[in-house]
Amino acid sequence: LDPYMGRAFVGDGLATLLSASAGGTGVTTYAENIGVMAVTKIYSTLIFVAAAIVAIVLGFSPKFGALIHTIPGPVLGGASIVVFGLIAVAGARIWVQNQVDLGLNGNLIMVAVTLVLGAGNFTLSLGGFSMGGIGTATFGAILLNAFLSRSQQVKTQPEIKTGTEAALKDH
Repeated sequence: LDPYMGRAFVGDGLATLLSASAGGTGVTTYAENIGVMAVTKIYSTLIFVAAAIVAIVLGFSPKFGALIHTIPGPVLGGASIVVFGLIAVAGARIWVQNQVDLGLNGNLIMVAVTLVLGAGNFTLSLGGFSMGGIGTATFGAILLNAFLSRSQQVKTQPEIKTGTEAALKDH
């Protein structure tokens, strides 16, 4: 999809390694930034690094934490609805820009299933392992893409003719 995606995965992995080496939990990237970028039209990495540094510094301030704690739940809920809606629209925009044909059953099934798994917070539990809605939707999208893409290739694979058949057809 994007030449920088590999660098993002490496950065995410290194951040998790650093966190684990200090006794912390694994870290993850959040799609909320996509919504923020869509609204502000600011795509500069430097700006987001500066915002991250400010957030880290403010995280060490109990007074700032107390201030955030005074924000009413409905206000945070409303802000969350806007941000998550922007994420969904950003995803839809990617489909439109890449001209994903939702007229094809395979594409339609993949989009429908993964949206319902993610939005419905479908949890997959196997033994002591549990995966939440976003993880289940991501895993489902990967599996469906692999399966449906393979079945589509089998259906649309061109006929292979032997040399004799091709020579007879040309004459």
